[in-house]
Amino acid sequence: MTGNQLGDFDYRLPPGRIAQQPAEPRDQARLLVSRGSGIEDRRCHELDRILTSDDLLVINDTRVFPARLVGHKPTGGRCQILLLRPLSADQQQWQALIDSNKPVRIGQTIQIGTTMVATVTGQWADSFQLQLTPMADSGAGEISAIIEQHGVMPLPPYIASSGAEADRQHYQTVFARHRGAVAAPTAGLHFTPQLLARLASAGIETASVTLHVGVGTFRPVRHEDINQHVMHQEWGQIDAATAERLNQWRGRGKRIVAVGTTTTRVLETALDAEGRWQPWQGETSLFIRPGYRFRAIDALMTNFHLPRSTLLMLVAAFIGFERFQRDYQHAIERGYRFYSYGDASLLYP
Repeated sequence: MTGNQLGDFDYRLPPGRIAQQPAEPRDQARLLVSRGSGIEDRRCHELDRILTSDDLLVINDTRVFPARLVGHKPTGGRCQILLLRPLSADQQQWQALIDSNKPVRIGQTIQIGTTMVATVTGQWADSFQLQLTPMADSGAGEISAIIEQHGVMPLPPYIASSGAEADRQHYQTVFARHRGAVAAPTAGLHFTPQLLARLASAGIETASVTLHVGVGTFRPVRHEDINQHVMHQEWGQIDAATAERLNQWRGRGKRIVAVGTTTTRVLETALDAEGRWQPWQGETSLFIRPGYRFRAIDALMTNFHLPRSTLLMLVAAFIGFERFQRDYQHAIERGYRFYSYGDASLLYP
């Protein structure tokens, strides 16, 4: 196997190994520490004893918003809407996915509770344009407030809801700041205030970047030759202060530890030809797969990802195809929990 074919990234996960709840507390999740020399089975709460003051943890501070709306057509038919990204500053125009038992047409209206109407105003190959309008005499406020009140968290399809309020707590990192993601940067779910305090006491610093995780996270790779896959675009940013801090850290010969594949993609995207980070804001469609030459990170903390996913391909690119197979086989044999609420790994190249 070369790691260029989709089937190379398949594996069989025993039933019941997809985590349905995060660890309690979150930093009790298991942590597979992977080096070329071997594997250690640890816990996330031990990070302050695994990392050193030479490590800068870089996290993704995106905030998941309750992007899933349930509505009804005038005929009574039920629809599910997944808001992807706002297309206007007032958040009345959106790109969205619509799940309906019958095809949705331009001009179709969908009533969201008693507060808002969604009107289909356009269509792309795989999504729709929506106009969101507060209903007259509903007393509703701004669109963003209505979404926060009536939307539900966009859990991935392999996780059953624990209830609206529990989902809002579980599917959000302690770093969440900038609203805009429709999926959580799951490596960050393992951090707690207590763990962050211990890391700070050990002299281990953190920095933040932003990448609004998009629905492409859930979309499968359809080409057997993975080099033909076109990566979805996601919006991200690194501010000037963070870029300068990263440059200073690297200039002193210290390590950059990315918390998550999303953080990795931002850091790799914003690095210029001279190997320095620049302030950056925009869309990235960077597809990291075997053969990619990493320049931005020295270690990666990440969860265990779905078979045949682009996230799995990034892992294989970072540690090598054989080590990726070794680590996942070890995790399966040792009973690690997988996917968004599952356990984590700390990977060294």
